[in-house]
Amino acid sequence: MSQQGERNSGRHGQGDDWWGQLYDDSTDDTGPTPAPDTLDDRFASASGTVSAGPERADEQAPVAEQVPERAPVPGQVTGRAPVPEQVAGRAPVPEQRMVPPPPPPPPPAPARPVDPPPPARPVGAPRAPWEPPAHAPGRPQSFPPGPPPPGHRPPPPPPAAAPDLRAPDADAPAPDAGPGEDAVVAEEPEARPEPPVVPYVGDGPPTYDAEPTALPAADPDTLDDLVADTVLDGARYGTSTLRAVSVRGDSARYRGEPRRDCLLTARFGTGPGALILVAMATGARAAPGAHRAAAEACDWIGRAVGRSHARLAEDIRAAHRGDLKSGLHRLTDRSLGRLRASAAEQGLEPEEYTASLRCLLLPADPGCRTRVFFGVGGGGLFRLRDGEWQDIEPQVSEASGAPVVGYGSPKPETPDGDRLTMDLGITTPPSPYEPAPEQPRDPFRFRASVARPGDTLLLCTAGLAEPLRGEPELSGHLTRRWDGSGPPGLTAFLADTQVRVKGYADDRTAAAVWEA
Repeated sequence: MSQQGERNSGRHGQGDDWWGQLYDDSTDDTGPTPAPDTLDDRFASASGTVSAGPERADEQAPVAEQVPERAPVPGQVTGRAPVPEQVAGRAPVPEQRMVPPPPPPPPPAPARPVDPPPPARPVGAPRAPWEPPAHAPGRPQSFPPGPPPPGHRPPPPPPAAAPDLRAPDADAPAPDAGPGEDAVVAEEPEARPEPPVVPYVGDGPPTYDAEPTALPAADPDTLDDLVADTVLDGARYGTSTLRAVSVRGDSARYRGEPRRDCLLTARFGTGPGALILVAMATGARAAPGAHRAAAEACDWIGRAVGRSHARLAEDIRAAHRGDLKSGLHRLTDRSLGRLRASAAEQGLEPEEYTASLRCLLLPADPGCRTRVFFGVGGGGLFRLRDGEWQDIEPQVSEASGAPVVGYGSPKPETPDGDRLTMDLGITTPPSPYEPAPEQPRDPFRFRASVARPGDTLLLCTAGLAEPLRGEPELSGHLTRRWDGSGPPGLTAFLADTQVRVKGYADDRTAAAVWEA
């Protein structure tokens, strides 16, 4: 008997010769084969090859080829006998096929012939038109890539360089990439270095400290009367950019006194018909309520301009100079008149409760570059044009309009104090029975100017106007900081306006307008 069992030739009849040949007693059994070559082994090898994917096809395919082919021996059955379609009533078993290995990669393209290098040019000989320029020393030199060697397979690109296949356009930049990252960016012109901010100018540092030291005394019942040490504001409308600041002086900081200057910035209306008002006032020196008088002056002028802003904006756009002079003169009269009435209610003299008032009107219409200044009292109006400062403060002889109502009319007297006879002009000494004549009041000041692109207009109180006129180094520093560099930020403007000068310790309030 063989290992498979005894022979049963009559079971399948004459059509089963192959069964007799396979299990005939005269045929010696070959025994177990050295390699796994059964039906189950072939099925496992084929299924493993299919499920492994294309990357493992080379590893799985040669498994069945490791068994060498042996020549058939007469009377001996090899391990690859044909399988009948139906054995003992079982369903036919499909034929198992080996998965062929992937085709080999195509051979590389033949290498292009490389042109021989040109002969070396003698030193000093002129370069031919077709000859490339010589490599500059100290500079990386780039060469065109040559053909790959035969049989060389280029390495795969890194994962980060792979294009996003989900994008509709592979050439378009990624959504999170900056615009124009793949394009060659032109070099921007080198920006002009900004001049540094200096703490002071002049011969030496001022006597007082640079930072606040003492706070003003506060009354728990009048906390609204407190004034902040520094006020900073800014805006941009049309072609102009506004920066405004009011800072307590070094002297007031040291003594713990409130800031006597007051700053008001307000916009009335909307759209191109809007009007921007910048008002600044300075209370009388050594007066106990100086800061309240300055705040009240700004409040009253702000209300008067706000109620008439539509008519004022129309006159500015139409360049109605006469209407502007008379209208603003009346508004200033009413505001300072209310200030004098408030002094009378408090039982104070008008000189003890008064303030100088300076205002600037800026139309929001980008097509109108007219800037209007008006006010009463000392201060400064400057213009930086073409790198030079111009003092455009209206002088007394150039002031438009009569003195403000309540401030007195000009006295008919000589510079020496001699009174003039109105009809004959004969000098007569003042009568001993008459009180001493009052000091003349400052007249109403008015100026309307048309700004040019690149101009910088500066309106300030006496605390900044006096050092600008008395210390050329301060005006030169502001020229370097503001000329041609555009409007500074709020903090930079604050640092520029509080550059200290020895001998000038009053409050500083300023408003600057940069024209685009």
